[in-house]
Amino acid sequence: MSASCRIGQYTVGRGEPLLLIAGPCVVESADLCLEIAEQIKQLGRELNIPVIFKASFDKANRQSVSSFRGPGLVEGLKILAEVREKTQLPVLSDVHEVQQVAPAAKVLDVIQIPAFLCRQTDLLNAAGATGKCVNIKKGQFMAPEQMKDAVAKVTAAGNKNVLLTERGTCFGYGQLINDLPGIAIMQQFAPVVFDVTHSTQRPGGAGGSSGGVPEFAPLLARSAVAAGADGLFIETHPEPSKAKCDAATMLRLDKLKSLVAECIAIRDLISNQ
Repeated sequence: MSASCRIGQYTVGRGEPLLLIAGPCVVESADLCLEIAEQIKQLGRELNIPVIFKASFDKANRQSVSSFRGPGLVEGLKILAEVREKTQLPVLSDVHEVQQVAPAAKVLDVIQIPAFLCRQTDLLNAAGATGKCVNIKKGQFMAPEQMKDAVAKVTAAGNKNVLLTERGTCFGYGQLINDLPGIAIMQQFAPVVFDVTHSTQRPGGAGGSSGGVPEFAPLLARSAVAAGADGLFIETHPEPSKAKCDAATMLRLDKLKSLVAECIAIRDLISNQ
């Protein structure tokens, strides 16, 4: 049985509504963030589920030095604070360095640890010490049972509000696979969110950037919820082909509601068994 996690007024875990974390890969502009945030807020109301807006203020692990990284810490947090104030949605973003944690915690409701950094002890300790919910993405190189130690680095700071996110495991070069039983394994340590869109990624598959197979996103989302995932993480954009980051994997914003509704129906079905 999965543990539970508190994010403001939301409780995430077994027996709770399906959590949706959604938004663009990166903060492109205030206007775009507000447009997406307003639509996912409305989706949450209509489907009666908790919704968190996500966008990265800095994508520090882009493949190419010329790739768009976002507006950076100061401007990015300013935009996220505006989204939070105007929509009243909780907001999530990544941190990459210990010195980013304190200013981020002043704005964010959820501090996310990127997959490549899920073993960084100082970063996890610092995020835990803020008291904010910490979402740790499972490294592509990590076994599900190894994420127990990542959770312990947050809880050692006295913070029990932890999420784990499954986002695929390296399978040879340039391909990811998902271990669905791993969801149940990780739920021994924390509620588990399934990252739908990054799981369709093909790292480095587009030469200087990552490719993807977004047509498999609905299949993976439904499968993960059937396997018991407590939430979904979906990067979305009104026009994915024009997105400045992860254009190859993002879900069109106008397709988000129907997919989430399908997943809620699946969750309701398995909850009643």
